[in-house]
Amino acid sequence: MQYIYFDNNSTTPLHAKALEAMMPYFTEKYGNAASATHRFGWQAAAAVDIAKSQVAEILGVEPAEIAFTSGATESINMALRGLFESYKRKGNHIIVCKTEHKAVLDTCAFLQTCGASISYIDVHRDGLIDLAQLESELSDHTIMVVVMLANNETGVIQPIEKIAEFAHSKGAIMVCDATQAIGKMRCSIPDLNVDVAFISAHKFYGPKGTGAIYLRRKNPRVKILPLLYGGGDEKHLRPGTMNVPAIVGFGKACTLAIDNLWEYGSHTSRLRTLFEQIFTEDDVAFINGSTRERLPNTTNLCFQNVTAQQIIKHIDNVAVSTGSACTSALAQPSHVLLAMGLSQTQAQNSIRFSFGIQNTLEEMKETGLKILELIKSKK
Repeated sequence: MQYIYFDNNSTTPLHAKALEAMMPYFTEKYGNAASATHRFGWQAAAAVDIAKSQVAEILGVEPAEIAFTSGATESINMALRGLFESYKRKGNHIIVCKTEHKAVLDTCAFLQTCGASISYIDVHRDGLIDLAQLESELSDHTIMVVVMLANNETGVIQPIEKIAEFAHSKGAIMVCDATQAIGKMRCSIPDLNVDVAFISAHKFYGPKGTGAIYLRRKNPRVKILPLLYGGGDEKHLRPGTMNVPAIVGFGKACTLAIDNLWEYGSHTSRLRTLFEQIFTEDDVAFINGSTRERLPNTTNLCFQNVTAQQIIKHIDNVAVSTGSACTSALAQPSHVLLAMGLSQTQAQNSIRFSFGIQNTLEEMKETGLKILELIKSKK
């Protein structure tokens, strides 16, 4: 049986060139980047510096504004908890969009137990944030506004630049989860006017277990208290020995993403468009979320008269998702789709298909026709 992978928003295969770049740092250049007294440490530190420049380039920022982490979830916890502690003299109010990743929502729930006041902003049926509600909730006590650039379940792209304008009008920090956007769309942090951002390497053909946090250095300079203590690594933000091989692979993945952005977008958007046409032309499914403001590789489809679980069972050789990878084991409908106004039944009938550069037209057609065969058999 040939297996097909359409769950690229969950994770991606490691690019061969990223793996090639990593290999010497497992066996030959195995020094600790914090060892400043010998050649092995210097080699590792130099590799980390190069990778930091590569990560900074894809975001359009300075290398000094980047710190490496184990991924976006750690970065989110570090930022939200660190910002709350650093800025609580100003206030305790945090604004967050209802369709954020659970890493954001769960961290905000924790901060509520620490005295934070959280405002959860609605989205419209197309998944775009309610800007009027956002503006009305802002106050002089708001310390941060947290909105993701591209949604992991629907691919919907939020108007971050406008949201940042609202946040800054009240002196609040603009925090943006850019995890799903990197490698799929151009992402210039200065153009978006974001103060804090997060990314993970494994979402765009880099290794798992490494990511980064961006912290603006000036106008304004963002300061956060660290989650952990125990050393001077990463400007005292994150102690511990750096995962140099993964960081090297992360940097290489950023370079590859920059070089291949147009090819990636044109290839995946073609697969997505043709895949959607199989169902929407026969009116057997509709697209969840905006069809204009979204990532090129992502479609979230609500099927008529058949459940997502029935489809997944029927296409058992195809990897897809009914929600975020971090919550796919939970037997409950997607909080993102419910926030967009879908009923429980509609949310349970919805599947995310996220295409990658490695996917083919033949795979797309095979999967689409197999699903259509099941739907027609239920009529």
